[in-house]
Amino acid sequence: MNGATSHTNTYRVPTHKLGLNGPVAKPAPGTLPLRGDLAHIALAGTHLAAHYAIPTSGKIKDEATALRALPRDDAEITGSLEPGARIEVLDIGSSWIWCCLGPEGPSGYVHVECVDLSNED
Repeated sequence: MNGATSHTNTYRVPTHKLGLNGPVAKPAPGTLPLRGDLAHIALAGTHLAAHYAIPTSGKIKDEATALRALPRDDAEITGSLEPGARIEVLDIGSSWIWCCLGPEGPSGYVHVECVDLSNED
């Protein structure tokens, strides 16, 4: 990381045998960082996903930005992230970042240009 300090918690890949012991209630969209294809690594023991991501850190730039339910400008706004807010980045697309504030959520999408990914203060 070129000497930069990460402000994201450290999450380790589980080394023990994982198993789900029955149905788990599906969380409301925008709560836990969980999609059908991807979930936060901290959810590996409790929620099933095709892949798990160890997040990287990011910071909201100089203006508040909307946290959206889907990666579209017309998607429902589920929250607002203030300038300087630390986020955990789980997936980066061409225009959108899927992120969360931590494994307990909330989670959602923000525009790529609204996030500083340099990890420098």
